Amino acid sequence: MNLVRRVLPYPLLFLALLGMWLLITQSLSAGQLLLGAVVAFGGCWVMVALAPPHTRPHRPLAVARLAGRVFVDVFRSNLAVGSIILGNEDRRTHAGFMSMRLELTDPYGLAILAIILTCTPGTQWVRFDPAQGILMLHVLDLVDDKEWVRTIKGRYESLLMEIFE
Repeated sequence: MNLVRRVLPYPLLFLALLGMWLLITQSLSAGQLLLGAVVAFGGCWVMVALAPPHTRPHRPLAVARLAGRVFVDVFRSNLAVGSIILGNEDRRTHAGFMSMRLELTDPYGLAILAIILTCTPGTQWVRFDPAQGILMLHVLDLVDDKEWVRTIKGRYESLLMEIFE
């Protein structure tokens, strides 16, 4: 096992990268398998060079709840953005920037929050100041920024803190 870790430090990452390569190329030929393995192997050693801090998510039920919330929110947000784009002109005038203070400090939790907010149509992570814990977002339908703060803190940040901190 130790020899495998020395040669292939992130075996799960290797398998994920190889699988993505094969899905993208839509081929199981020997050449694509070999090329995908080389790319995945290189990706694993890039991770070694980046030296990410080790973490282990806590509370798997919280992870499942978060995934469910994100799935539902992305679906609902797609409908809302579609109605804004296809709807009347009055709804299109509420786009804007907002700032909020985050209590979440774990880098993995912040990265996942950035992915969630960016994947949810209508919101875009713009900037985060780690020294002050201030997050800036662009929101397509910014009517009440206090409601957005309550939503992000209540639906995402609290679960991410439960998972990572």
